[in-house]
Amino acid sequence: MRHKYETRGIVLSRSPVGEASAFVTILTPDLGLVRSLSQGVRKSGAKLAHSLATFSESDVVLVRGKDGWRLAGAVLAENWFAKFGRVDVRERAGRICNLLLRLVAGEASDRELFSVIRGFFYALTALEDDTHEAAEILAALRILAVLGFDEGGIRGDPSDFTRPLLAEVLENRIGYIARVNNDLAASDL
Repeated sequence: MRHKYETRGIVLSRSPVGEASAFVTILTPDLGLVRSLSQGVRKSGAKLAHSLATFSESDVVLVRGKDGWRLAGAVLAENWFAKFGRVDVRERAGRICNLLLRLVAGEASDRELFSVIRGFFYALTALEDDTHEAAEILAALRILAVLGFDEGGIRGDPSDFTRPLLAEVLENRIGYIARVNNDLAASDL
């Protein structure tokens, strides 16, 4: 019998497989970045469909099999997609998730990545629109730092997206963007 892993996870992406299944990429605090097969999730009336929508934060049950991870269950905890509301906010979230997926080739198990994404999502929903650009820059820099591509220090915890910190990022916007671009160039990705 295979062991079941119960954890919280944020769905970063979904890719269709066959007629009704999907590969779901989930970022978890315990297991890291997990790509799992979810059978039947694309059928109409599928029980797990809402829990596994992109930008959903759910309590998931994962099983590790010989062919990789399979999703055994999910219960929706937070629907970030709905909370983002506007298209431009969803696009910001999508850019950061795509950056993370681009930089992590396999399965990364770093707790701080989950904290960065969750803190970033919260900032997009709780803070004013004029801080969203700074939050996106800071999230990109924090991801690069967690993955070892950035040597410079960043104040606060990985989930820290406070107004004073974001004001500092906006004030030094050009320097922070140059730092992100240099880190990306150095990563060769």
